[in-house]
Amino acid sequence: MSLRNRVALVTGGSRGIGRGIATRLGQDGARVAIAYRSNKAAAQQTLRQIQAVGVECVAVETDISDPARAGQLVKTVVERFGRLDIVVNNVGDFRWGTVSESSLEDWHGIFSSNLFTALYVCRAVLPHMRKGRWGRIVNLGAVGAERAFGQAKISAYAAAKAAVVALSRSLALEEAKNGITVNVVNPSSIDENELTLSEARSMRDARFPIGRPPTVEDVAATVAFFTSEEAEYVTGQVMNVSGGWML
Repeated sequence: MSLRNRVALVTGGSRGIGRGIATRLGQDGARVAIAYRSNKAAAQQTLRQIQAVGVECVAVETDISDPARAGQLVKTVVERFGRLDIVVNNVGDFRWGTVSESSLEDWHGIFSSNLFTALYVCRAVLPHMRKGRWGRIVNLGAVGAERAFGQAKISAYAAAKAAVVALSRSLALEEAKNGITVNVVNPSSIDENELTLSEARSMRDARFPIGRPPTVEDVAATVAFFTSEEAEYVTGQVMNVSGGWML
């Protein structure tokens, strides 16, 4: 699935799932921009990892919970590469808390991080994608978000991720005529140790029907499909990458 001559932006790309996605898109041939909020050391590590596969990459420090800075991020990437074809919105804070225990500030923070960052970046990038009549937007959700799942103590997060799905499907309908697809990838909980795929295949994990723990490579492979030329007829879809968990 070659992405040669394409330019991709991955928000929250300095580590974890974002790093895995950015690296995979680079391996598929895209020039890559990663956005990060504060962890410069991790961002530089990701930068070197992507450059090692032989593609151009840039890291941009910013806070896309500010709509003006989200717009400036997109402008910076377009000025650097001359275009922007692919956006993966990976930013999303997580906090525990019941409805009654969580403060209104917690709720606003979760929605700002998970929903509004994606909205701001999408609004900023649409004119560039429309101009080229080609675009791929992938938003990161959470397993079960398409069903507006409920789970005790993560009410704000669950509501925000369900809203991400609604936003994505609405945007998919609005932009299909412009050659822009919008899809959602819902990863299951990824171990912070970031197992490689080969390591995970040698392990057993009874929580997942497929029998092994998930990896960032599993998520990145799904994102790579949604951003590919082959996925031009796939839009408004939600893919759970969960090994059968929560079916």
